[in-house]
Amino acid sequence: MTERHHHEAFRLARKADVLGLRANLISAIRRFFDDHGFLEIDTPVRLPSPAPEEHIEALPSGEWFLQTSPELCMKRLLAAGYPHIYQICKCFRKDERGALHLPEFTLLEWYVAGFDYLRLMDQCRHLIETVMAPFAPGRKLAWRQNAVDLSPPWKTMTVADAFSNYAPLPLQEALQKELFDDILTEFVEPHLGLDRPVFLFDYPSELSALARIRPGRPPVAERFELYIGGMELANGFSELTDAHEQRRRFEDALARRAEKGFSPYAMPEKFLDALPAMPDSAGVAVGVDRLVMLAAGADRIDEVVAFAPEDL
Repeated sequence: MTERHHHEAFRLARKADVLGLRANLISAIRRFFDDHGFLEIDTPVRLPSPAPEEHIEALPSGEWFLQTSPELCMKRLLAAGYPHIYQICKCFRKDERGALHLPEFTLLEWYVAGFDYLRLMDQCRHLIETVMAPFAPGRKLAWRQNAVDLSPPWKTMTVADAFSNYAPLPLQEALQKELFDDILTEFVEPHLGLDRPVFLFDYPSELSALARIRPGRPPVAERFELYIGGMELANGFSELTDAHEQRRRFEDALARRAEKGFSPYAMPEKFLDALPAMPDSAGVAVGVDRLVMLAAGADRIDEVVAFAPEDL
């Protein structure tokens, strides 16, 4: 055994407890969905085209791409008559690396026919409460110097209110100056979910490429994100089922991607063809690696996976 191999074996052996915790948590996720009548499905990770989104860049795989999310295939199953489906899978996004990000990560995604985003928020809370129970004695979760109470009710806050409370600019001004993401990350997110989980909801309509829009002044996307300890954990929304509107949004996103020099994507025609048959529904994605971070009290995502990219 070389010295390098000995060091590697020691590093991996030290992860035995957290990898065991990870396996138990994923088993608990599956039990939750089995108990609620969901079908676990498995869709391809290699696709001819991902959903065209302005800020997410896919990793190429030959002439195709590795999925950034399983949503297009899962929604085609919804349209084919599968009303309650979930998947735990690998997803890939280019140039994502940091304490909370990996270019290859594990995602939990599920969809429910007949739900809107408000009902899905409640189901998301129920899932997190259930699977985190063994790791949060008395429903108290300790993470990054925060003591987070997982007891219901959880907090809710509109995006507009969050910007009013924490941002140096009001929401509309941040949007006009194209500073929304920067301000959200630097000024808003660090305040969210420090003592109790927070659902941030009613996003600006222009920031939700696949979500249903609720008319109003201003109109808002029926979208939410869940934050615990200042960390985004989930992103969900009521699904858009208007194929013409979805095509228009994809075309706008492709034009903005071209301006940035991002990879050109083909229009996902089979998804658009299926969209009119999709029932009113809602779907959500949860970062499994980040959920394990909370359960394990880990500061970096590297601590909860067997191999980070730098280890390969």
